[in-house]
Amino acid sequence: MRCRSDHGTVDLSSGTLYDATHDVRALFAGTGSYTASEDAGKVARVNVDRGETSPPLRGRHFCYESEVLRRMNVGILGLGTLGRTLALGLREHGHVTTLGATTRTPREAPPELAHVQIFASNVELARWSDVLFLCVKPFQMESVLREIAPELREGLLLISNAASVRIEQLGKWAQWRLPIVRAMPNMPCRIGAGMTVLTAGSDVSDEELSLARSLFEVLGRVAIVEENLMDAATGLSACGPAYVYLIVEAMSEAGVKLGIPRKTATLLAAQALYGSAKLVLESNLHPAALKDEVTTPAGCTVDALTVLEEGRMRSTLLNAVVAAASRSAELSA
Repeated sequence: MRCRSDHGTVDLSSGTLYDATHDVRALFAGTGSYTASEDAGKVARVNVDRGETSPPLRGRHFCYESEVLRRMNVGILGLGTLGRTLALGLREHGHVTTLGATTRTPREAPPELAHVQIFASNVELARWSDVLFLCVKPFQMESVLREIAPELREGLLLISNAASVRIEQLGKWAQWRLPIVRAMPNMPCRIGAGMTVLTAGSDVSDEELSLARSLFEVLGRVAIVEENLMDAATGLSACGPAYVYLIVEAMSEAGVKLGIPRKTATLLAAQALYGSAKLVLESNLHPAALKDEVTTPAGCTVDALTVLEEGRMRSTLLNAVVAAASRSAELSA
């Protein structure tokens, strides 16, 4: 277990979130043997299990268990669709002690979000949070960040979910006060089957990026890319569910045309895509290899694939992803 401070890292037997106002001896009571120099300029030593050495413990420190904060306050600025999804998912995260949020109109949380503390202002939420999710529209991001910038304290991790707003721009609006992670989740995060793509600013440590990953893993899978690939990831992953819904709709309509009741036709189409996608993820086989397993010689599938190739389905989907990525790049320019 690692405790990350402004000055170094130390291993602990249990993770806590603490301030320098606590006495070092009290912080490590019950965790193992320690020695702490009274001179802030000297090394503070903590021997827990393997025995690690840290520079003086000053400022705000975050202690990690398996790269993740054990105790923290997580703020969600904007309790819209994505904010609600995060609030519901993070309820299952074992290291989040308290969730806070702001809404367009301050009010009590709805029954399903009774575990969320509603704050009267964005400034109050920013001051309270150890991790702050920005779940507002891209056009709202500048005004929101400029509003809360004076309250962004050292030790806060900022996670932006706004599409096409680059870290450099976010940093300028936030007055470069803290590490920033960009996240691009997609719609299936609502049911814990989503895909989130992360990219980190240069000031983000490995531990902070691991923390961000762990927070989104309660909503599904996570991938980390360089920021110059975020537009491509937007076109492929964030927009991807819309392409899939169109395919499900078309396959369902075909079933109805062939006499299958609509509800059953939609079930057959959706389950075919769900099961096939799951097999790609779990088998580690190339999609083409799996396709060949389905396509028996002189069978039904090869005739269907011939029609799809004649209709240029492959190149059409490819061009659709590229078009979405290009649009994302235009919006972020």
